[in-house]
Amino acid sequence: MELIRIPSLVDNYIWLLIYQGNCIIVDPGTAKPVQQFLQQNAIKPVAILLTHHHHDHVDGVKELQKYYPKLVVYGPMETSSKGATCIIKGGEQLNFAGFSWQIFAVPGHTLGHVAYYQKPYLFCGDTLFSGGCGRIFEGTAEQMYHSLETLKALPDETLVCCAHEYTAANMVFASYLLPHDEAIKAYTLAVNQKRAQKQSTLPSQLKVEKKINIFLRYDDPYLQKVLGFSPATCSNCDVFAKIRKLKDRF
Repeated sequence: MELIRIPSLVDNYIWLLIYQGNCIIVDPGTAKPVQQFLQQNAIKPVAILLTHHHHDHVDGVKELQKYYPKLVVYGPMETSSKGATCIIKGGEQLNFAGFSWQIFAVPGHTLGHVAYYQKPYLFCGDTLFSGGCGRIFEGTAEQMYHSLETLKALPDETLVCCAHEYTAANMVFASYLLPHDEAIKAYTLAVNQKRAQKQSTLPSQLKVEKKINIFLRYDDPYLQKVLGFSPATCSNCDVFAKIRKLKDRF
């Protein structure tokens, strides 16, 4: 399989996973760059996977359906008006065109948000970013915490294919909270070097995220103390909620 990352809009990525001349398309916020790539490389799209309903993830769907009317479009109920033809909610396993996917319900950013996993690829939309997580627009901090717990439990080798190039900004916040953390300092330096050369920081690897992503380190006693919690009595969910609130105001 070959993973392709197509830049879209300001800082979005549309992901393509190619297998024997076929491909799936993840969160096409625009259609034109996808069409150009498919035509130039003689790739046949067989399905679109939608993680949630926000326009920068779905606005290219209906245009792609015009060019490829046989496309199956998977997505949560909230994408039914955006072009989804097969509604999913999490807990399913999808098998098509050589692909086998586990679907996870990951509410928080939106209520119906889902993530798609086929080892080692995780397409998580706006739930988990490198060094960060999505804003909580429709759900609750508790829902987002449990969603991150679900993704954190995947194998360390999982490739986090998120939808935005937010890594550098996320690492500024991480460095603010934990300025002396060696893993965060090293990752921030590497990220800044890549961005200075106009390179992408994605996909990232889950085992790296567990070290440098403070939104996944809610169980870290040192971070808990930095945030004013007592490690012996605080809940991981409360720690996560405070990190999210601090980032919202940062």
